[in-house]
Amino acid sequence: MAAALVTGAGRGLGAAIATRLAADGWAVGLLDRDAEAIHSVASALGDRGLILPADILDESAVDAALDRLEQWAGPVAAVVCNAGIVRFGPLLDIAQSDFRAVTEVNLVGTFTVGRAAARRMVSARTGGAIVNITSMNGVAPGPNGGAYGPTKAGVALLTQQMALEWGAHGIRVNAVAPGVVDAGMNAPILSDPAFREARRSKIPLGRLGTAEDISAAVAWLLSPESSYVSGQNLLVDGGVTMSVIAGLPRPASVDGVGIR
Repeated sequence: MAAALVTGAGRGLGAAIATRLAADGWAVGLLDRDAEAIHSVASALGDRGLILPADILDESAVDAALDRLEQWAGPVAAVVCNAGIVRFGPLLDIAQSDFRAVTEVNLVGTFTVGRAAARRMVSARTGGAIVNITSMNGVAPGPNGGAYGPTKAGVALLTQQMALEWGAHGIRVNAVAPGVVDAGMNAPILSDPAFREARRSKIPLGRLGTAEDISAAVAWLLSPESSYVSGQNLLVDGGVTMSVIAGLPRPASVDGVGIR
């Protein structure tokens, strides 16, 4: 079995990604601060899941988790930096402590885990693949998003920086940007039927995304089928981001002249 690490694996997208990778044959290290949550995921994965309680901002804990993973399943070949948090609120009111906390976890945490894994790949000369989870909010901002969108935009650029610097070592680095997904952080707000329908109606494909949609994209980016893909931020959003201009009213033509 090849070894893969998934952060934020205790619930939501992280748990779904870990489940997909285990089904694809990976030995999956489940890293999360919530030990109880990853115990539950590991139970479902059987001998494909390893419990790794750790904080992604603690460099020593991350290294110790990678040590355990490699002792269990060999050199780490794949990493999914999924762990993240959000603190919603208008920028005029949001506390600096909340803005800083989101920045630390989402951006610094992704850097910390990605670098720790890449150092091992470089040292072992094995190469590997890293997928960072960004967001459509890092491509097009939404109101009251606080630091979430800016940090995800930062992770997208960090992905390119990693890909540029580590490519010579055989390390591919990409990102997946989920749209309106009926899982994880979105679950509480989508529990309101009216809000849920309002969001669904704005998606060109006509449905909300699923955790499995995101997991499939991640699995592909970690697979040999994407061996010439690096430095990309793959939007998995049902077409929402590219449809922003569609919300602006405009006539089809004026005096017979087409409007662009």
